[in-house]
Amino acid sequence: MTPDRFFTLMLLLASRDAVTTQELATALGVSLRTITRDLNWLRDAGLPVTAQRGRLGGVTMLPGSGFDLTRLTPGERDHLSLTGLDETQRAELDPSAESRHALAKIVARQPRQAHELLPLTDVVHVDSRPWRQARASGTTPASLIGALRQARRLRIEYDSPRASRPRDLVVDPYGLFAKAGIWYLVADCDGVPRMYRLERITTWKEIDRPRRIREDQTLATVAATLVDQWEHNHAIEVSATIDQPQIERAQRIFGQRLVRDDHEESATGHKVTIRFLHLEDVRALLPFGSAITVHGPTEARARLRDLATELSHHYAPPLTS
Repeated sequence: MTPDRFFTLMLLLASRDAVTTQELATALGVSLRTITRDLNWLRDAGLPVTAQRGRLGGVTMLPGSGFDLTRLTPGERDHLSLTGLDETQRAELDPSAESRHALAKIVARQPRQAHELLPLTDVVHVDSRPWRQARASGTTPASLIGALRQARRLRIEYDSPRASRPRDLVVDPYGLFAKAGIWYLVADCDGVPRMYRLERITTWKEIDRPRRIREDQTLATVAATLVDQWEHNHAIEVSATIDQPQIERAQRIFGQRLVRDDHEESATGHKVTIRFLHLEDVRALLPFGSAITVHGPTEARARLRDLATELSHHYAPPLTS
């Protein structure tokens, strides 16, 4: 269940004495099967939701539960929809005190009885950032929020690692996207969807023209398409053998781009295929040193050899006369 649907469903239940599943499905724009699954999820999560059959029955929220969502201000409701973010990411959006107020109102309940379970928020904490990630030095999410909500075009200076100097681009933004602890600006550039890492946007400014995004496309749909392309589209497939102690590390780094050949395993190594978008991306194999042996294609082996030679020359001892 998405945060937005959770919020709307809770509001409907809290503001009415009883409501049918058909009414809930119509209000949320989902199927009866989906709304039934959502209600079961709420009950399994310990929320006081009950259902009565019959002409005078319906789905209700038990009174005295403390989940009075109608008391939320518009700003609090807005920030509540960001509950999929961890606390660090929420802070980067600079929601001020509104998120804390909204969450406090939701979790305000009667004193816990001895037999009740602890709230999930007391026993689960989510931090989606990678280990030892340095603080980003580029554009911050909070600085872009105001401009994005004005639905204007942006002019950005983007420092791509594949370009010799920053590029000046005019983009039509959909919004911000957080993935694996990294913030991206999702936008169309000349009608083509792109994701721009915020830490690489060196400068930006609004253009006094409304954004021109593609019809029937939203931030969620465009981001999902771009993620799918990144994970599955590739220009080069590298065949390699990875030493046994390094296979788990490689799987964490390359994710779905790494495919193991279960028929080619031994006590010393695993035969794998790793997909890269660009030939230059094979430099990601260098930190593994001799723990990865690349068998092909030829251009991948040649590029790794050149990169290793450059690195060797860089660290070679100075010549003495």
